[in-house]
Amino acid sequence: MPDSPLRQAALEIERHVAAEGWDQPPRLFALVPTADLIAREPALADQLSSDPASITPIEQELDHDRELEDLLTEIEWPDSVIGCAAVIERIMLPPEAEESLPQDPDALLAAAAAHPDRREVRLVAAVTRGKQAHSAVRAKEPADAELLEGPDLVPGLIEHLRDTLT
Repeated sequence: MPDSPLRQAALEIERHVAAEGWDQPPRLFALVPTADLIAREPALADQLSSDPASITPIEQELDHDRELEDLLTEIEWPDSVIGCAAVIERIMLPPEAEESLPQDPDALLAAAAAHPDRREVRLVAAVTRGKQAHSAVRAKEPADAELLEGPDLVPGLIEHLRDTLT
């Protein structure tokens, strides 16, 4: 996997959220150039990367009474924010399970949660104004599940995040 400041920021976010366990609400992060943050807040210099190209994630407060995807439609970032990232937990089903799922949203949620082949996963997506993207997915089980990562593992969430930067 090619390394980049965006990839490192996404992995830092994944480690940070993973340290707090599972069953968390969605989380949102502004991504800012570390050098700019240090210039504005010199007291933080010893806590942040000394790499001049690094990106620092800054967690944002969210209204957890609304779906993240809905909140993202209302977010606009200032120019000082070069990107953003989000973390959400979801239930994934194998493709063959989709044929038997009900159309009603409430019934769909109940069926997915009760499905014997469901997998609970944590999704991390990070994007920049320059159209870069990095994503990561980790299953809840087994406890030592491998972190899968790449530029487009969660395309829907990546698109929602990109829309906040335009």
